[in-house]
Amino acid sequence: MNGNELRARARRHLGPHFTRKPAWDSEFPVFVRGDGCYLVDTEGDRYLDGLAGLFCVNMGHGRQDIAAAAAEQVGTLAYASNWGMAHPPAIEAASLIAELAPGDLGTTFFVNSGSEAVETAVKFARQYHRSQGQPQRTKIISREMAYHGTTLGALSVTQLPKIKEPFGPLLPGVRAVPNTLGYLGDCGPAHELPCVQAIEQVIEEEGPETIAALFAEPVQNGRGALVPPLGYWQALRDICDKHGILLVSDEVICSFGRLGYWFGHGLTGVVPDMITFAKGSTSGYAPLGGMIAREQLVQELFGSSKGGVFTHGATWGGHPVSTAVATANISAMRDENVLDNVQGHAPAFRAALDSLQKSHRCVKDVRGTGFFYAIELMADHNSGREFTEQESLTVLREVLPESFKRTKVILRGDDRGATMLMVSPPLVADDDVLDDLLHGIDGMLTDVEKAVQP
Repeated sequence: MNGNELRARARRHLGPHFTRKPAWDSEFPVFVRGDGCYLVDTEGDRYLDGLAGLFCVNMGHGRQDIAAAAAEQVGTLAYASNWGMAHPPAIEAASLIAELAPGDLGTTFFVNSGSEAVETAVKFARQYHRSQGQPQRTKIISREMAYHGTTLGALSVTQLPKIKEPFGPLLPGVRAVPNTLGYLGDCGPAHELPCVQAIEQVIEEEGPETIAALFAEPVQNGRGALVPPLGYWQALRDICDKHGILLVSDEVICSFGRLGYWFGHGLTGVVPDMITFAKGSTSGYAPLGGMIAREQLVQELFGSSKGGVFTHGATWGGHPVSTAVATANISAMRDENVLDNVQGHAPAFRAALDSLQKSHRCVKDVRGTGFFYAIELMADHNSGREFTEQESLTVLREVLPESFKRTKVILRGDDRGATMLMVSPPLVADDDVLDDLLHGIDGMLTDVEKAVQP
């Protein structure tokens, strides 16, 4: 079956995710094979996967060792639950994650996606406080423009109005605080920064005794790869400790090497109370997410007369095949020193992105770290002219999609608070792949400048 036939079937029977109808009606690629950092479509065209799928294919495509681990597990034990029982793949994956996670974050509750991981953290925070005699602690704090998932609980914690509006009313008691846009490096004492003081103000307004948890990403995806200023995460830790609030580090994108570390702790130096993860844990070879909690918190919930059980679970949670894949993926990442690859290449890659900013008038800013970047666009950085609303729509919906096809490099146009290009290559990318990626980005920026006059 050729590409046109498959596209016709897809349009009739396949529900697309976050896809506008004009894009679904276009000649979108249908991918049939993956090889390293590249994807091959029905026409035989080879595309560089510059977004690592959706920030997830950290070990690259076509890994036969990971596929073999999945096949062996399917043939041995395709399914068993974690409800009052267990199986070796989930035990092994949880044990491996505990070895790599910071502090006493040693208990993993497996689910199937990042949204479910955040949902799990929300439910754990509420039930934990209830078990400790504080049932009034139900409120959540998260940061402006942050994306934390699509299930209704996770969507409530998300602070992106466009994707929340169609589904209200959502969970009550969720407050937004400023993110760290505009703060980078040493900005002075972190506790004196307005973006930190605003958190204290919200806590006082709501009442500290009513707040269950504060959610934040080590590097925030929404609004474009926001790297926190020095001391920011320690300030969050101090605030949460002061008020008895649980600190949740949402690392669905950031964990398992995306920033050059196993977890956000490598960047922030701070141990949170919970970590949510998903994407990179299996490099996309199987669906898996999870919430890692401090062992003390789990013991306190289970040991309480009002606890004894975390009233939460899923049929596929800790699925044998997915957890076997996670162990194979994480082990390969460790054995092949993939984190060293990211840390070794990141400075030169960042320098090349900065060079593109200087040579293209349409680049306003480059933000990020490791193998995770946002390129913020505008009409002309020389004159300071931003895009008009129509120009932004043209760039995001017409220019960039066509440019991805022309350059054979897949990235993501982003409209969350600005017009941006998200860059997130597989963590195994070498010099040749990164050169290919940078060449593609250069071409995309040229296409934007052709379409939008200064």
